[in-house]
Amino acid sequence: MDLIDSEPSPNSLLAERFRTYLPVVVDIETGGFNAKTDAILEIAAYILAMDNQGVLGIEQSYFHRVIPFEGANIEEAALKFTGIDPFHPLRVARPEKEVFQTMFKIIRDAMKGSNCKRAILVGHNAHFDHGFITAASERHNLKRNPFHPFSSFDTASLSGLAYGQTVLSRACTTAGIEFDDKEAHSARYDAEKTAELFCGIVNKWKELGGWPLSS
Repeated sequence: MDLIDSEPSPNSLLAERFRTYLPVVVDIETGGFNAKTDAILEIAAYILAMDNQGVLGIEQSYFHRVIPFEGANIEEAALKFTGIDPFHPLRVARPEKEVFQTMFKIIRDAMKGSNCKRAILVGHNAHFDHGFITAASERHNLKRNPFHPFSSFDTASLSGLAYGQTVLSRACTTAGIEFDDKEAHSARYDAEKTAELFCGIVNKWKELGGWPLSS
């Protein structure tokens, strides 16, 4: 899915399509499964937009490596799974609070530009990423978390419906989206592929006549 370069639709098609919610695709790589205690190591966010024909695509992206918060737990099994070395001397990372403050501001600016009132998280097994975002917001007392507090779009469920596949790599392959297993488990790569998958499903539904609904 190519980046689309367009001003917000005059008819606010994105806001209309998702009930004034801005879809933001997020992937987080972590040091474990417990959002309260385990470190966030990487985060990526892909902000979506619509062109004047109602085609959904990627507008901009944000990615950063994260310095684990003080006292964070990091499981060795998680590092082996992702291949991330949070203590590598050449790793360029920023404090967690700073990373989230910057990301939230970018998302709020995009909401304003799209006439959306709130962001809604899109993720592959979205509950996982949503939990870590909520925990980080609470940890740093960030008052302006743009994401809906409990709703999300889960591409594992959507691709299970659309393609009969729930694993990200298999869903992308079935959808005709190139997927490199060697690049997987990077927040930037997985978020990009999740964004392409979500946009593909939404746009295919439009092509089939699912939106806008016929009067």
